[in-house]
Amino acid sequence: MNDECIVSQHAGISRADFLRLGGAALLGATEMIPFSSAEEDTPADHADKTSNVWMMPPSYQNGRCIRDLFKSPAQWTETRKLIQGIGYADHCFATQFSDSELKSIFSMINSWGLALGLEVGAVKPWGVTGEATFKAENPMWKRFQSLGAKIAAIGMDEPFCAVRSSIHKPDEYAVNETANFISLVRGGYPDLMVGDIEPYPYFSVQELTNWIDSLQSKLSSMQTKGMDFFRLDVDWVSFNLAGKGSWQDVKTIEQYCRQKGLKFSLIYWASDFPQLQRLGIANDATWYVSVMQQAYDYAMVGGKPDQYMVESWVDGPEKMAHDSGDFTFTRSVRDISRMIARKIS
Repeated sequence: MNDECIVSQHAGISRADFLRLGGAALLGATEMIPFSSAEEDTPADHADKTSNVWMMPPSYQNGRCIRDLFKSPAQWTETRKLIQGIGYADHCFATQFSDSELKSIFSMINSWGLALGLEVGAVKPWGVTGEATFKAENPMWKRFQSLGAKIAAIGMDEPFCAVRSSIHKPDEYAVNETANFISLVRGGYPDLMVGDIEPYPYFSVQELTNWIDSLQSKLSSMQTKGMDFFRLDVDWVSFNLAGKGSWQDVKTIEQYCRQKGLKFSLIYWASDFPQLQRLGIANDATWYVSVMQQAYDYAMVGGKPDQYMVESWVDGPEKMAHDSGDFTFTRSVRDISRMIARKIS
């Protein structure tokens, strides 16, 4: 999430940009840890997948969480059977892992039959045009492909928010430059699913629906395929603390996306984690309980996203697995898959 949007929305830390800003300091600090050999998952292992659940592990501690998962794949076998794909920020893959590590990671993802998604920039303070951003990121994507990555989808990290809060240009500028970025992506990667991520309630329902309409219309005028999905990053703790926003409004956005032929993706995360961490009372239980509460609350208003993206960009949880352990990251992914997504899909 864009830094200024974070400050305005929930005074937390950035999901992506803070790592990009600090990425140079991480280079050379990568610890070479051999990953386990890929465990083959048979088609029968995935027979109980009935919903589109993805997971995006946290990227703090220089990629330690991904390393933990891929060193011990046997500890999250059940979760793997339930999910559709794994996501990660492109710049984190690029700065946190060596070629040999990435080759092993991508090989294992492929062998498990999971899709790979990247969270990417589109318009940012470091890339104020869609063309500049694409030129900066394209070499990373090519590197990943050369190492065996089969990139299925990209989620643009809040271009509308970046332009409104950081670049301070008119909304039309955000539409034009984001459309330019998508056009370049479509030209170079025609098979990719392309979607946008934006924050709520930083933006109102009306602002978000206007944004979707404007961007899709611009792409149509350019004779470029429109977005495939729209992903919402909800600061749900603001509903009570700031009296701003509601799950019913999120459901309205979901319904609007469906009317426009867009898949609706929702990030499931612990919105209260940054504040509780500053108070010194956040732990792994905070992550698990908060994520599950979000899942219950959205289900209560009839929310049924097309994609459940269980994603942590905060400094937690500490433990990634075992997926039957208490309060681990993969336990939260497993339980949302089994208890929420499969029940209401």
